[in-house]
Amino acid sequence: MTSLRTPAALLTADAVRARCEQLYALAEADRLEHFALDAAGLEAVAERVVRVTRAAYPSLEIPYHSRWQHFDVGGVARTAELDAALAHLDPAEQARSRIDLVVLSVLLDAGAGPRWRFSEQGRTFGRSEGLAVASLRMFLAAQAGSEPLRVDAAGLKALGPGGLVQAFQVSEHNPLVGLDGRWSLLASLAARLREAPELFGEDARPGGLYDAAVAKAKDGKLEAADLLGLVLAGLGPIWPGRHELDGVNLGDVWPHSALAGEHPADALVPFHKLSQWLTYSLLEPLEWAGLEVVGLDRLTGLPEYRNGGLLLDLGALRPKHAAVTGDAHAPGDPVIVEWRALTVALLDRVAPKVRATLGLDADAFPLAKVLQGGTWAAGRELAAELRDGQPPIQLLSDGTVF
Repeated sequence: MTSLRTPAALLTADAVRARCEQLYALAEADRLEHFALDAAGLEAVAERVVRVTRAAYPSLEIPYHSRWQHFDVGGVARTAELDAALAHLDPAEQARSRIDLVVLSVLLDAGAGPRWRFSEQGRTFGRSEGLAVASLRMFLAAQAGSEPLRVDAAGLKALGPGGLVQAFQVSEHNPLVGLDGRWSLLASLAARLREAPELFGEDARPGGLYDAAVAKAKDGKLEAADLLGLVLAGLGPIWPGRHELDGVNLGDVWPHSALAGEHPADALVPFHKLSQWLTYSLLEPLEWAGLEVVGLDRLTGLPEYRNGGLLLDLGALRPKHAAVTGDAHAPGDPVIVEWRALTVALLDRVAPKVRATLGLDADAFPLAKVLQGGTWAAGRELAAELRDGQPPIQLLSDGTVF
């Protein structure tokens, strides 16, 4: 696609969808090396998602798939504790503070590994929920900001890698996958907060995105694509060791040889997974502050191992050879690029099937809720049933992708 040859074009959700559809078309023609499609498996996925959604949300009042759904894990009202702490602030400052928290939490949300746990008052939590609780406790303890109830460049610098180890209770017996990568990401965030006052304000805090979003909105409405654009513009430079185009770090963008063409960008497949996850997680703080975010389905489903695992486990995707599930793969390996691209494309095909069965339209049940209802929960449920929670493909994670 000749239109996707600039950084600006590739740093969009439209580019994610377009390039993933290119790989999906090759899969339909059975021209991919690692995966084949199975329509019957897609029907099984839709049926499972409907069942999981109805069980979890019998009233079909489904929240967004966002970080906010993890903070109250175990039935503990931690967000109520946060709300009480923020109650003395005006709505705009509350929004900035919540954005500070959720940016910190999402950036620390890559896969934790099977052994790590966070202990809180005699209970332990692992994986994404454990990371959420740890980051919330870190925030409430004012460990990442120069003042309470905020994250800023000065606070992150003072935190240091040792502070992250302490906050996340990491030890030889409680190892956290990708710890070095997580700290590098926070250090890069601290530098970026100072570099871009037009997005993060003179206070150099993620919450400055609230003011940027308000300025971007028209008549109190903000396009979701524009919100993602702010996230990618603000945080894109922090991602480590990724592909560049015209001197711009593209972040979660990877080449696939099947798409190679006349221009170097022709082979690049963007995903922007953590950036889109963060965008979904910004919806509630912005809406609570009175800003309406519209056009949610311009964003895509998230290409991560719960959604992708669901598709593999129920046969919508079939590995073509044993190495797909037998070997461990890095994010840039063709196996992973194919898996993630087909996940995005298939989620677009699962969503209307689920909506039709539940009797909901796309406005009432956007992808942000299909994931929550939904595909992510069904993927985790199947992983627990089949492999003690492990994904079907072994991932070599640096703590900044998955």
